[in-house]
Amino acid sequence: MMGGRNADTDMEGHAWFAAFRTALEGLGWVEGRNFRADYRWSSGDMERMETIAKDFVEQKPDVIFAGNTPSVLALLRQTRTIPIVFTNLSDPIGTGIVENLTRPGANATGFTAYEYSLAGKWLELLREIAPSVTRVAVLFNPEGAPYARYYLSFIEGSAPAFGMTVTGAPIRSITEIEAAIEAQARLPGGGLIVLPETFTFTHRVQQIAVAARHRLPAIYALRAQALDGGLLSYGPDTLDLYRRAASYVDRVLRGEKPGDLPI
Repeated sequence: MMGGRNADTDMEGHAWFAAFRTALEGLGWVEGRNFRADYRWSSGDMERMETIAKDFVEQKPDVIFAGNTPSVLALLRQTRTIPIVFTNLSDPIGTGIVENLTRPGANATGFTAYEYSLAGKWLELLREIAPSVTRVAVLFNPEGAPYARYYLSFIEGSAPAFGMTVTGAPIRSITEIEAAIEAQARLPGGGLIVLPETFTFTHRVQQIAVAARHRLPAIYALRAQALDGGLLSYGPDTLDLYRRAASYVDRVLRGEKPGDLPI
């Protein structure tokens, strides 16, 4: 099992994996009785993801479960044979993880969480809750969100209908997160969209605090970001995605090939 959050401090991550394990038990897989699982957490560290992926593949497990795009890409750089089940991904085709949604055809399959059209809803909700917003920055870590350019393209195309302009705000550290938010808050009409990806989610407490300090309206993709103090969020039910992913792990363990299981 490979996650992007810190297992010790992130209660939302705990809840996701608890839902996954409960669903597995409902399918007859009881940890310590008829299967063993190793859990590793990268905490948004891209280099650590590569190390974890290498370690997992060397153990030659029956299946690997991963919960974000960079984790899956790291695993695929290490193996094209060990089955991988994923959940909560954006654009598995565009990021090169699979070739086809109906028949993935390789060693990875699972559940995708986001469509780029969601970005139009983010703009709409941001305008509803903060009508003064005319300038929107889109915050993301390029290494954690290789699909960011597609979101940006959709947001840029939709923004004029809401009387907004859009700029990308790529960041790679907490310091850069703070600088990007502060820069967006300096002039009137500023707003923020935070893309769904592991780095910004892992460091959500810091960015939420900075946005609140500068009174910068921000919309997030994950419910936990609003629960932790963010202004609002709009996105899929992540708990449900983790529950459903257990069914694919079950099918792989019972002999089905991941390439035959549709995304």
